[in-house]
Amino acid sequence: MNSDTPVVLISGCSTGIGRALAVEFSSSNWHVVATARKLSAIEDLKKQKIETAILDVTDERSIKTCVDSVIAKTGRIDILVNNAGLLLIGPLVELENHELRQQFETNVIGLAALTRAVVPHMMKRKKGKIVNISSISGVLPTPFAGPYCSTKAAVTAYSCVLRMELAPFGIQVITVQPGGIKSSLSDNADKNLNRFKNTPYGSIQDAIVERAHASQINATPAEVFARKLVDKLVLEKTPSFIRLGKDSIRLPLVAKLPIALVDALLSKRFGLRRLSKQRDL
Repeated sequence: MNSDTPVVLISGCSTGIGRALAVEFSSSNWHVVATARKLSAIEDLKKQKIETAILDVTDERSIKTCVDSVIAKTGRIDILVNNAGLLLIGPLVELENHELRQQFETNVIGLAALTRAVVPHMMKRKKGKIVNISSISGVLPTPFAGPYCSTKAAVTAYSCVLRMELAPFGIQVITVQPGGIKSSLSDNADKNLNRFKNTPYGSIQDAIVERAHASQINATPAEVFARKLVDKLVLEKTPSFIRLGKDSIRLPLVAKLPIALVDALLSKRFGLRRLSKQRDL
C-alpha cells in the first residue's frame, strides 16, 4: 500500500454501522481493515478491496494479533472505530450475571482493551483519532434495555475522560451517539425473549419484544449514517461529540424533562403502566 494512504481499523463489521462505515471509508480511498469475530461474516467485503481480519474484542490475544498485524502491514492506524457491541433485552432483575458480564465485556471492557492496544502506536506518531460508538440509549435509558443503556452511558463517560487524557499526545477522541440506525442488532436481541413469559413481566411480553425492535422503526439506513459520519471524521479537526440518525436529537431532549414525566412517558410506552393497573385490580 501507499505509505501516505490513511488507515482505519473498525471493530464489529459483520452488519449495520460497522459494515457501512467500512464501505464508506473505502470509497473515500482509505485503507480499511474491517473486523469481526467470524471472518466468514465479512468475507464479501474483500470484493470491495477492503482488508478483513478476525477480531474478538473480549479476547486480548485476538486484539494483540489483529493490531500487530495491521501495524506490520501498514505501519499506522489513523482512525480506530470502536463499534463492536451487543444488545441485551429483558427486565433487569430477570437477567443472569453471565449475560450482564457479556454485555459489559463486549460493549465497554472490549472497547477499552482495543483502545489500549492501539493508542501507543498513535502516540508514537503524535496523531490519531479514537471514535467510540455510543448511543442515545445512554442518554435516555429505557425499560427492558437496561444493560445496553448502561454500557452506552459508560462508553460516553469513558470517552469524555479519554478525550482529555489523550489530547496532550495529539490524539482526538470522538463520541458518536447514533439514533435509530438500520441493523440486525435488534433481531439478535429478539432471541429467547419468550423466557420472560413465566416471570412477573409475562403479561407484557409483547412490550419486551417491542423494545427489542424499537430502534428499527423508520430507522436511518446505515449507509446514510456512515456517509454523514465519515464526512465529519475525515476533517482535520473532527467535532468531539456527534449525534446522527433517527431521534438522535429529539430523545436527548426528552431526557431533560422532569424525571417523573420521563418515567411516566417511558412506562406507558413500554407497557409498565399496564402492570401497575393489573396490580391495582
